[in-house]
Amino acid sequence: MTEPHSLNRLIQIMEDLRNPKTGCPWDREQTFETIAPYTIEEAYEVADAIKNNDQASLKAELGDLLFQVVFYAQMSKENGGYDFNDIADTISEKMIRRHPHVFGPTEHRTAESQTVAWEDQKARERLNQDDTTGALDGVALALPALIRAQKLQKRAARVGFDWTEIGPVIDKIKEEIDEVTDALTHPEDQNHIAEEIGDLLFACVNLARHTKVDAEQALMAGNDKFQRRFHSIEQDLETTGRRIEDCTLAELEERWVLVKSREKP
Repeated sequence: MTEPHSLNRLIQIMEDLRNPKTGCPWDREQTFETIAPYTIEEAYEVADAIKNNDQASLKAELGDLLFQVVFYAQMSKENGGYDFNDIADTISEKMIRRHPHVFGPTEHRTAESQTVAWEDQKARERLNQDDTTGALDGVALALPALIRAQKLQKRAARVGFDWTEIGPVIDKIKEEIDEVTDALTHPEDQNHIAEEIGDLLFACVNLARHTKVDAEQALMAGNDKFQRRFHSIEQDLETTGRRIEDCTLAELEERWVLVKSREKP
C-alpha cells in the first residue's frame, strides 16, 4: 500500500527536477503542451501492459502515468495555480458527488443503473459550466476517433437522437457504403471520398454501440487477428523458402483462407 511518504517523495523529486538552478534541463524546459503527448503515450502503455497481463510492467507503467500527473501539478504550482493536493481533492469530491448510493442516502444501484445515474450527474454538471451548453459539448477532441464517436453518439442518444431498433442502423451502413461507392466514381475528389468513408466508419461505430460492443476494443481485436493471420502466412511460406513478396495475390488469398480454417475449433 502506498503511504503518504511515498507520494510526498515523488512530489519532492518533481520539484527537484524542475528547480530553476539545480534541476534537469529537459524537465525545466517542459510545458503543458510538450508533456501532453507523453501522457497519451503512457496511458497506452498502461493499456498494453493490461492486455498482455504483465503485472510487473503494469506497476511500472502506472508509475509513469502517475508521474505525468505530478508533472502537471508542479508546473501549475510554479505558476501560482493548483497543486497535487488540489487535484486529489477535486477528484475526491467528484467521486463522492457521483456516487450518492455509496456516500449518501441514495439506495444501492445495479451497475447498469449506476451508469445511467453517472451520465445524468455529468449532464447536470455540464449545465452549470459557462463554456458548455450543447449536448455534445465537452467531448474531448484529443480522444481516439472511435472512442470520440461512441461518446458523441451516446450524448446524442441521451436527448433522443437515436434509433430504437437495430434495423435502421444496418440500413444506414448500407446507405453509406453506396455513397462511398458513388464517391469512388470520381477519384479526383479525394476530399469527398474521405468524407464518405468517415461517414461509413461513424455508422459502423453506431452499430457497435447498439450491440453493446466497444468499437475501439473491437478494432483492436481485429488488428490483432489480422496480424496473427498474416504472421502465420509468413511462417508457412518460410518453411518453403519463399517470402510474401514472391507470391501472387491469388495465392496469398488461398493461404489466408487456409490460415482462417486452422483457427476454427
